[in-house]
Amino acid sequence: MFDDTSPFDHATAPVLQRTKGAAACSFKRRDDRTVLDRLHQSGSFKVRLPRLDPGQSPEAVLLNTAGGLTGGDTLSFEGEIATGCEAVFTTQASERAYRALSGDAVVTNHLKSAAGSTLAWLPQETILFDGARLKRSFDVDLEGDAALLAHESVVFGRAAMGEKMTRGAFSDIWRIRRDGRLIHADALRVDGPVADILGDAATLNGAHAMATILYTAADAAERLDAVRDIIDGLSPAIGISGASAWSEKLVIRAVATSGANLRRIVEPLISGLRGGKPMPRVWST
Repeated sequence: MFDDTSPFDHATAPVLQRTKGAAACSFKRRDDRTVLDRLHQSGSFKVRLPRLDPGQSPEAVLLNTAGGLTGGDTLSFEGEIATGCEAVFTTQASERAYRALSGDAVVTNHLKSAAGSTLAWLPQETILFDGARLKRSFDVDLEGDAALLAHESVVFGRAAMGEKMTRGAFSDIWRIRRDGRLIHADALRVDGPVADILGDAATLNGAHAMATILYTAADAAERLDAVRDIIDGLSPAIGISGASAWSEKLVIRAVATSGANLRRIVEPLISGLRGGKPMPRVWST
């Protein structure tokens, strides 16, 4: 136990090493294919481009080589796809946010999608450990009729390991714009006794994992019945979910008792919205 009466000098305490990483990746159209246009990576943030079967959309796989995040760490990503392109941005593994000794871990993601393109943002879940402090933002600029499918899942402690996030902080801000006009805004902030807050019926009602899926395109309302059919076929024992559609947007919310059960909900929903296409390969490796 730390003794406040000890002669330890806080002014001379060593400065802890922090993770800093930035990456950018863009795709363009060449003949009848979507191909890589630009790639930049620095610090702990890397981008991998796996070889896929012919006809599959390119997948840019984001990787934090630091193995996780804690207070003071920063990661930023910029992704862009040109007219007529179809591409997927995903992550190599679940991102982990560990207990923060001071400050917040900050993650910023900014995407741009030109008219006539289809962009999928499909990272694997973010796992928050007890004492974690994570501040995250997600900004997307769409042009014309560009279609966007975006997903984020958050797990508040690994239930299978007997872990629980009792205290900490998490904020997540989404801003989606089409031709410069804000079409979707979402904000979540939990700070302090996280387990108590999430235990309320108005929040997660004691669940340990949650997800948001957003699909915005001209046919969003037409997809609603099919999405609700998928939801009706899911077992209520693994969690609950619901979907709504308005103003060329379809939004799905889901909560579950664990990260594994949450995947059983989001995977068929994402695949359904992608016309039956499988999840990114890294989700199963």
